[in-house]
This record gives sequence, C-alpha cells and structure tokens, in this order.
Amino acid sequence: MAKTLKSLPFFALFFILILVANWEMMPVEGKLCEKASQTWSGKCGNTGHCDNQCKKWEDARNGACHVRDGNWKCFCYFNCPLDKHN
Repeated sequence: MAKTLKSLPFFALFFILILVANWEMMPVEGKLCEKASQTWSGKCGNTGHCDNQCKKWEDARNGACHVRDGNWKCFCYFNCPLDKHN
C-alpha cells in the first residue's frame, strides 16, 4: 500500500501533463476570408458545384454562390492569415 501511495503523485503529474499537451494541440478555428474563385467561369447557379470546385481546385475550406455587382459569382473561403501583431 505504501508503494502505491508513493507513486500516486507521479501518476497525477503525468495525467496533468497529458491534459495540458492535448489542450495546447487542439485546433483553433480562425476567421474565414472570402475570395472570388480563380477557376470558376460564368454564372454561379449551383452552390454545391462551387463548393466542390473551391475545395478540390483551390484548396479552400468551402465555397458558395453569391450575388456581387448584380452577377452570381463563385466565392471560395479560406482561413484568414494570422495577424502577426496580436
């Protein structure tokens, strides 16, 4: 029993270190930045197709059709660059 009590602080410390390591490695969702698709041509009438093209051809997180300047366009959404001043 005494041996078990001596190793208890070691296991507690080990457990806390595992929790801290997992907490620091959790992905952080940043803001999304919108950019007109560089590979889409013509009117964007199907958001699903725009989404697929943005993901496969432009490595975007997603894509969607939106009206800009009176025209339907495909827009891709990327993770915004991290602000180095914060």
